[in-house]
Amino acid sequence: MNTTPGGEGASRQDLAATVRASRWEGPGGYREALAVGMPLMVSMGSVTLMQFTDRIFLGRHSVAEIAAAVPSGIASFLFLSFFLGVATCVSVLVAQYAGACRPERVGPALWQGVWFSLFSGVILAGLAFLGGPLFALAGHPEQVRGLEGDYFFILTLGAGFMILSTTLSSYFSGLGQTVPVMLVNLAGAALNVPLDYALIFGAWGAPELGIRGAAMATVAGSATNCLLFVWLMLRSPEARARHNFAAARLEPEMLLRLLRIGLPAGVQFFLDILAITGFSLLVGRLGMVELSATNIAFSINSLTYLPVVGLSIATSILVGRSQGQGRPDIAQRATDNILRLSLAWMWAVGLVFVLLPGPLLALFETTPGMAALAGDPAFADIRDMGVVLLRYVALYSLIDGVTIVYFGALKGAGDTRFVMLSMLVASIGVLILPAWWMVETGFGGIHGPWLCLTGYIAVLAGAFSLRYHGGKWRRIQVIEKERKADG
Repeated sequence: MNTTPGGEGASRQDLAATVRASRWEGPGGYREALAVGMPLMVSMGSVTLMQFTDRIFLGRHSVAEIAAAVPSGIASFLFLSFFLGVATCVSVLVAQYAGACRPERVGPALWQGVWFSLFSGVILAGLAFLGGPLFALAGHPEQVRGLEGDYFFILTLGAGFMILSTTLSSYFSGLGQTVPVMLVNLAGAALNVPLDYALIFGAWGAPELGIRGAAMATVAGSATNCLLFVWLMLRSPEARARHNFAAARLEPEMLLRLLRIGLPAGVQFFLDILAITGFSLLVGRLGMVELSATNIAFSINSLTYLPVVGLSIATSILVGRSQGQGRPDIAQRATDNILRLSLAWMWAVGLVFVLLPGPLLALFETTPGMAALAGDPAFADIRDMGVVLLRYVALYSLIDGVTIVYFGALKGAGDTRFVMLSMLVASIGVLILPAWWMVETGFGGIHGPWLCLTGYIAVLAGAFSLRYHGGKWRRIQVIEKERKADG
């Protein structure tokens, strides 16, 4: 028994300090997680800034345009999502090859992603004309259908730039070089925000294009990011040392390796966006107030989850690198630490949504004196409903933090097929079919679909958590074994 005055308390303090230090230092500790994750959080924050300001400008230009922007933007992203999901897996290959100390395979992994991106851009350009029929089928109010079609067409026509930008950023991220990714995205935001304002409102001598101007500014931002990533690569001695440019050929074996982990990830991403698209389209059948309030709530929600998506990418990088090194213990340590960071962020932002919904919603109020289209609802009705919906956002954000981080861990290990199957079951069985029934029957009003959305996120969190703690991801082999030289 310790009889020294204060001895027991001192021992507990020493133990707590040791635990904190062990979590902070070393591979997979808080320090490394933040070094990789913070630039990615800032990068995703810049994406959030572009989307958020885009919708603020549109909301101040016309209520109909903000009502049209979110469903048409989500629908365009739905077509893009499958190809984007495959492109993000370039980071998994790069991280695992880098972890295995095989830099000669990094260049071929990058170039298969580049070829895939170019092919994807051609396909998406051909799908740009499908927006009109899609929104007519959705049964949205007539005053927003034409706006939705215009926004969808321009975004989808230029979507190839976003896929290529994702591939190039995945190369840098996979190597753990997340600061260049952050700088490029900040530069893209610095161009996009003023260009957005100019083309939407016709400022500084630009034509007033409204929602079409917003789409053009978004495409211009993605194209700028591509050019900046290429410029950084051309200036990088490391890129030349890895023979990145000499590897600019189609390599079927490496392409199949990318597709083996990328196709399930692409289908998973597609299903996730399909579920959200279906949700948005279904809510649109309830009326303009419900549609506008939901779209504004989703826009504000992006402040919560996109920075955590940056942490999820960091999880994939650290898990991928550790798996390449044959160290799943480090992968688990990194995941556990990033999960704590994610939940802290979600808790803080969710508290803001509950305590200060009014100022956030007021950002989307139409500017006095701007012409309103026929059928635009009163913003006071949208604001009142938005306060309720932000409480749902605060509720499911903590659950979503678990979903996003464990998804990143499973993806970094190459366990993408399970993620795809979980998304398929949850999106259809928990979100779309129940939400459709509630909208058609009028059961629960706006609360019915939003309860389905919360349940959908909770089911995914549970499934990904069980899979991660089951440990099967530890034994997955993504990259080929290195061939031993003869003799």
